[in-house]
Amino acid sequence: MDLVLKLRELRNLRGLSQKDVARRSGVGEKTISSFETGQRIGTMKLSQLARLLAIYGVTEEQFFSRAIEELFDPDAISRRSREEQLIAGLQDLAADARSALLERFELMLDSALTVRVHASGSIRLATPRPSATTHHASAA
Repeated sequence: MDLVLKLRELRNLRGLSQKDVARRSGVGEKTISSFETGQRIGTMKLSQLARLLAIYGVTEEQFFSRAIEELFDPDAISRRSREEQLIAGLQDLAADARSALLERFELMLDSALTVRVHASGSIRLATPRPSATTHHASAA
């Protein structure tokens, strides 16, 4: 996602007009418009970007990371939330139950990676990934 799109989407996500952002940030409304259309994005000063990001509640680090793109991708949000729920549930288990589930998950993952169905419909065996249990056994 490019800089122009991120700026526009962040403003829209916060429910702000260009006029609102201009008033709060001190950056001119026409300047904001020209940044969001890409006309003057190359002339943006770091101080202007910092003021805009402060209005949007985003740090520079967040803005330039791929994580910011997930804010605009509903599928990424639902995937992340499901994965976070599973991990949280796993962490709440007793150590022996967690270990047993992790072993089963590794087996399922190995199976999924071993058998791959190609677009043509043919099934191909792939090289299985080294598992943690195999690695530990060889280290002993």
